[in-house]
Amino acid sequence: MSENLLIEPAYLIAAVLFILGIRDLSSAETARRGNLLASIGMFLAIVGTLLHADIIGYQWIIVGMIIGSIVGAVMAIFMPMTAMPERIAIVNGLGGAASFLVGISEYYRQSAEFFLNHQFKMGVVGFEVLLGGLTFTGSMIAFFKLKGLISGTPVTYQGQNAVNIAWLVLMLAIIGYLIIVPTTPVLFYVMMVMAVMFGVMFVLPIGGADMPVVIAMLNAYSGLAAAATGFVLSNNVLIIAGALDGSSGFFLSILMCRAMNRSIGNVLFGAVGQSVAAPGISGGGDDGQPQSISVTEAAGMLLGAQSVIIVPGYGMAAAGAHFAVRELADLLKSRGTSVKYAIHPVAGRMPGHMNVLLADANVPYDELVEMDDVNPEFPETDVALVMGANDICNPVARDSAGTPIDGMPIIDADKAKSVIVIKRSMSPGFAGIPNKLFVAPNTYMLFGDGKLMAEQLAETLNL
Repeated sequence: MSENLLIEPAYLIAAVLFILGIRDLSSAETARRGNLLASIGMFLAIVGTLLHADIIGYQWIIVGMIIGSIVGAVMAIFMPMTAMPERIAIVNGLGGAASFLVGISEYYRQSAEFFLNHQFKMGVVGFEVLLGGLTFTGSMIAFFKLKGLISGTPVTYQGQNAVNIAWLVLMLAIIGYLIIVPTTPVLFYVMMVMAVMFGVMFVLPIGGADMPVVIAMLNAYSGLAAAATGFVLSNNVLIIAGALDGSSGFFLSILMCRAMNRSIGNVLFGAVGQSVAAPGISGGGDDGQPQSISVTEAAGMLLGAQSVIIVPGYGMAAAGAHFAVRELADLLKSRGTSVKYAIHPVAGRMPGHMNVLLADANVPYDELVEMDDVNPEFPETDVALVMGANDICNPVARDSAGTPIDGMPIIDADKAKSVIVIKRSMSPGFAGIPNKLFVAPNTYMLFGDGKLMAEQLAETLNL
């Protein structure tokens, strides 16, 4: 009884801190505080859980906490911010695996007679295992794609969508049957294996261009699995935390789809990311040849500019160029140049990727301007400096119908007086189509590694 007097207040405070933390994560200025509040809430939730009278021994709990703390510390200290999308994928996967294992354990622990009298719990256990299993393997495939261990190109075959839908319906039918007839454990374990396989089947057909939506969706599934675990264990704080995580991930997925002018169904079943182009689009030739410039010429353009808008993209993240970009921006500002950063909602490989990287480089928050707010400024901007961005500033989205990015809101970098694009080559972005910006008459290509080019530009400006 005395334990409950401590557990319930701890859970209540933790739940409030989770809500406040998510609220603060909605803004770059308050994100650090939000992360701290949520971390304190998780600490209180763990402490409250450890006070439960049902715990008969702490040995394995302590072992698990030590291992988990070491793994978490290693990831936090040694994993670079440029690898944040991969880290998020791993964390989503591990959360799904935890729910998956708890569901299996609960089903194994209870008798068929128990589930005959607790049909709701049987259903929740089924959904917990289904969501946890597909989240784990789906997140691992997302990690492999983000890491480049497997191709980011969609892996498809004839009739794949029909097979995936039928697979999902069959798993749901098995759960429905087990709710009515829980005396056939072999069906539960068949569904368990199917859930693990479904995660692979679910993510393989999704291309690299849709990784921000995939990560948000997997985060939602992980949260829903955690909420189901809360119902299974009768743990209120886990229900609240899982519901918050699941709903925020879902709404974030919707926002990401709107930012790409796509539907959830199109993202999940459209296989965007294959190297195909609509008629009339080329990477040069018909539309002109790229104008290549040297570092010295690019530095001269920047020196003569009164206003510069930097457009960061995944290439900047891959090159680890964010610190060099900030140094370059600081030099320009010291010479009286106005510098801003144009942030596209789906730039990079996860929601908020550019905000995270630039915050890591100590770029002032007020210099990060969202797409809708910064686009009207481009016609009066002297130089738009595109750092490894591709699809998010491709005029094809506005000008050519029938492409994978048709109608997607983009950064209007092409409307600046001059555009400098720092990129290794003329290769297309994740959507697999050439970028007309690269051959526009006001665009100048500075070919090379993003970090090296930014450093050389800074050195040239500093002379």
